[in-house]
Amino acid sequence: MRGIFLALAIFARAAGAQDADSVLSKAPATDSAPKISLSAFVDSYYAWDFNRPRNFDRAFTTQPARHAEFNINLAFIEAVLSGPRYRGRLALQFGTSVQANYAGEPRLGSVSGPGVSQFLQEATVGYHVTPSIWVDAGIFFAHLGYESWISSDNLAYSRSFVADFSPYYEAGLKATWAATPKLTATFCIVNGWQNIANYNTPPAAGVRFDFAATPKLTFTYDGFVGNAAPDSARLQLRVYHDLIAQYNASDRWQFAAVYSLGTQSRTTPSGGTASWWGTTVIAKRRVTDAVSLVGRAEHFSDPGQVIVLTGVRDGFRTSSVSLGADVKVAKPMLWRTEFRVMKSSGAVWPLNARSAYGTNDAFLVSSLSLRI
Repeated sequence: MRGIFLALAIFARAAGAQDADSVLSKAPATDSAPKISLSAFVDSYYAWDFNRPRNFDRAFTTQPARHAEFNINLAFIEAVLSGPRYRGRLALQFGTSVQANYAGEPRLGSVSGPGVSQFLQEATVGYHVTPSIWVDAGIFFAHLGYESWISSDNLAYSRSFVADFSPYYEAGLKATWAATPKLTATFCIVNGWQNIANYNTPPAAGVRFDFAATPKLTFTYDGFVGNAAPDSARLQLRVYHDLIAQYNASDRWQFAAVYSLGTQSRTTPSGGTASWWGTTVIAKRRVTDAVSLVGRAEHFSDPGQVIVLTGVRDGFRTSSVSLGADVKVAKPMLWRTEFRVMKSSGAVWPLNARSAYGTNDAFLVSSLSLRI
């Protein structure tokens, strides 16, 4: 088994912005012998949606994606390789979050789509070009955003709308430059806006700058620009920005704030652009060594339905608040519970009655995860 993982892991790792423990930030091995590490993660959950959707699918989210059901949110196994001037990661995944997130993967041609790609969390190869620059290629975590694809790495269990409506993964090439001890820059060329299978010719581009102003305070800007339309249609230029602030006030308090803004050119005869935006504020308090409380407030607005299709006149304009509790059951195990309430300007949330929708929704989720 070790030999199989070693061969597979040559498809190296370029960890994305949404994996805080990524090997992207690690220095290369000092000796010439490659080192390989194997690990696994399982996140099981039960969620109760108070609107009780008829088909048990929860709307406008990847995590938790199912109502009134014991299931696996995310499970993966990974092999990470570190060499003197190379690195790699291969991670295979499964879960309801995977099915929800990869449902929009493009299907063009007979060998594209989510049938295989949804099971590849990352498959990347990286080379240490200079002492301060890594170049990585393959399928990797997206360079955008604050929240990780892996639930245990986030302050809150469920994902904010800003996170769920921006890419979690990308396919392409990226360069990560440690410009100074405080500034790291990332430049990437990718297939598009969260897609592995391609549907248009020109690649998209992205940047990210992380600046550690102090040991406790970090500022981040990330951006994306690319065509959101297939080659057969008129150009729709999509431009996206994130501004992120992280503040670890002490060993007991953590804060984060995110503001996102996106624009996209319209295909209507009148032309112009449509825009969407979102903001999130999160605070986490470690009460004891084993217990933490976390709260989040957010708002997301997409009146032009560029990202979130609702079919109602007001589009998706939603505010949300949540409160959660985390308990470290044992060193590798984490029990997380969260209650969240959403209120929208339009009737967008599926109800239990056939073809009925409401303006409000709420859910309670409890999760037990293990990482080894």
